[in-house]
Amino acid sequence: MKTTSDRWDTLIHNARVATMDPAFGTPYGEVPGVMVGLSGRQIVFVGGVDDLPASIEDCATHQVDLRGHWLFPGLIDCHTHLVFGGQRAQEFEQRLNGASYEDIARAGGGIVSTVRQTREQSETELLASALPRAKALAAEGVCTLEIKSGYGLDFDTERKMLRVARQLGTELGIDVRTTYLGLHALPPEYRQDRATYVDLAIDQWLPALHAEGLVDAVDAFMEGIAFTAAETDRLFARAQALGLPVKLHADQLSNGGGAALCARYRGLSADHVEYTDAFAVGAMAAAGTVAVLLPGSFYCLRETRLPPIDSFRRHGVPMAVSTDLNPGTSPLRSLLLAANQACTLFRLTPEEAIAGITRHAAQALGLADRKGRIAVGLDADLVAYPISQPAELCYWLGGHQPSATWRAGIRT
Repeated sequence: MKTTSDRWDTLIHNARVATMDPAFGTPYGEVPGVMVGLSGRQIVFVGGVDDLPASIEDCATHQVDLRGHWLFPGLIDCHTHLVFGGQRAQEFEQRLNGASYEDIARAGGGIVSTVRQTREQSETELLASALPRAKALAAEGVCTLEIKSGYGLDFDTERKMLRVARQLGTELGIDVRTTYLGLHALPPEYRQDRATYVDLAIDQWLPALHAEGLVDAVDAFMEGIAFTAAETDRLFARAQALGLPVKLHADQLSNGGGAALCARYRGLSADHVEYTDAFAVGAMAAAGTVAVLLPGSFYCLRETRLPPIDSFRRHGVPMAVSTDLNPGTSPLRSLLLAANQACTLFRLTPEEAIAGITRHAAQALGLADRKGRIAVGLDADLVAYPISQPAELCYWLGGHQPSATWRAGIRT
């Protein structure tokens, strides 16, 4: 019999467990009869009743009978712009009246419009506006969330956004990973002095924000309407010198070689990737760079160019799925709806889509050794749903409510 001091905190039993671990060689990594033990912030046991060191009652302080519900790793939204001021419903209407994304951006809308509204809000106001969006994701089982800056485009506002992102993690008990996106758009005040802005964003702001502990990764928007390959290369070299991993908004509107550049730096992920070519796919596979699919923006922009899904499959490039939650091109507050869109629009299988919001999303954040699977030694982030089969997470158009969620071992 285990003594009180030896007991785990929680033993979860009578569940169907989708470990999402390919090592088991079964759909969704399911292993019949598995129980899951949690102690502190970690998973400490994954096995059957015969593997328990004592009876179910003596193994843990708390026993949780999931009544046959499906248990998954906590969901991970690995690409969001969740902190911003205002909204851009008027641009939604403009696009429906025929304006393109490029037309709106060149007329002073798009990202620059949100920059203006974000600069006007205080840190307290930004936190208050972001909380409902983060809570909506958390309510359906998201346990880890990436949040980018990039709507400040000056030092003080970029800093403010990253500070709010950190506060959201504290408020909600969610693991928030912050990404510096200083090269997102050119602010109006530097329209005639682009080089100075790029110098500031790369050589001054990034090191300063990193020194404050506000940056976990570095991103850029490399596109004809945004930043060039040379500018992105400079940013990535600076990030590398600081020991920071990189990722990239790559090949969304054209094939600018973004995914290949990201792979050259062994980037965590290349995101969007609608126009990524075969050479870049091979480079991503060799570098271990994840393709992050963003069906919400594809849907909202009514795009028709599909990411090279079959090529990613052939080369073994992991495919993550994310909301791209932002006010302009993907006002999507449901990761499970993003999974449905990935299946419907991009023809992912449900198993691929669920891997995309768990195991592969963890890899896209550099967290594969901590999250995304149910395995001993990983973070105790878990979510259970009252469904009859895993495909239901992608089948229903939203509306899923978990029957139980654990974040860092704490049931919420």
